Amino acid sequence: MSYLFETNRFPIASTRLRAGLRKSSRMRRAGKILVSFLALTLVASAAAYAQESASWQDPSKHRVQFVTVEDGIRLEVLDWGGTGRPIVLLAGSGNTAHVFDEFAPKLTGCHVYGVTRRGYGASSRPESGYDDQRLADDVLQVLASLSIDAPVLVGHSMAGGELTTLGNQHSDRLAGLVYLDALGDPKDWPASDPAYMALAKNLPAAMRKPPTSSEERRSFEAYRGWQIRNGEGVFPESELRNMYETNPDGTKGKFKTPPSIHNAIGAGQKKREYSKIRVPVLAFLEFPRSASDPPRPGEYQPKNEEERAAIEAFNKATATFIERWMKNLKNGVPGARLVDLPGAGHYVFLTREADVLREVRAFAAGLQ
Repeated sequence: MSYLFETNRFPIASTRLRAGLRKSSRMRRAGKILVSFLALTLVASAAAYAQESASWQDPSKHRVQFVTVEDGIRLEVLDWGGTGRPIVLLAGSGNTAHVFDEFAPKLTGCHVYGVTRRGYGASSRPESGYDDQRLADDVLQVLASLSIDAPVLVGHSMAGGELTTLGNQHSDRLAGLVYLDALGDPKDWPASDPAYMALAKNLPAAMRKPPTSSEERRSFEAYRGWQIRNGEGVFPESELRNMYETNPDGTKGKFKTPPSIHNAIGAGQKKREYSKIRVPVLAFLEFPRSASDPPRPGEYQPKNEEERAAIEAFNKATATFIERWMKNLKNGVPGARLVDLPGAGHYVFLTREADVLREVRAFAAGLQ
């Protein structure tokens, strides 16, 4: 029995079936059109993103060059130009020299350079050479290769290790050292103390840095927006593009530096010792807080005595570490100048740019 015969036996069902077949056919055609439209839209979007990524250029007015510091290993060096005392900027862990792209040009009266250490950004990423001594030797090799005489070395965060090693071993090659919240001793570190970390976990949730969302992690601009809301300093877009890969569609990709390099750097750090430094020292940091200090604008206010006690215990423990770091520096370099930047956070040169610029300019101008 043919299908046609069977449908003709049931005229209502047959009509509905034919209508359904026509509708299904229309839906298939519509579906194909929709898929084609979406495909074209995605292709157009990807092309637009790719074009935007390809056309994006670092607006900072620096010259980029590469200096060979060891066989097959080159470091990216940025040169913002200028006249006067040479200043060499060293970034903290995770960052490249581009983190100074907006800060460096404002150091007027100086010739400003920035060095991206091995393992980061556009610099070579060899499997070894990440101990404190080798990283310091890399900087020394850059100074020698570019004939940078008697510079002021300015280092943020972990760059304090390179500053200290070079100051102890080569004060005769330097004019001064500037520590940008870089006095933390890797062998006397809060995160290595279980008791300290327990106090940190007891802090009110509102005091902890909010994590980035998937959308904020996906876009360079959205990530900068998250940094603005977080209030701890906003990286130049050039820095984000040097820290992270750029996906084919123009979105923010994965971090360029593998975890093994971070681990190697951490393992290669040594205890801070300042006793052989023979050049002037300037250090920026947020001095320890006491329970009697008045609250700062926008600072979290405890909702009850339990929160108040947790905050005071954490602040007291933090102060103990910072006081040891400050005392360690002053014991080694009694004439060191320490500048308090209340509420500045870690990226002091971003959050308190005007204060840091003023102090660094005066420091460099006063050197013999």
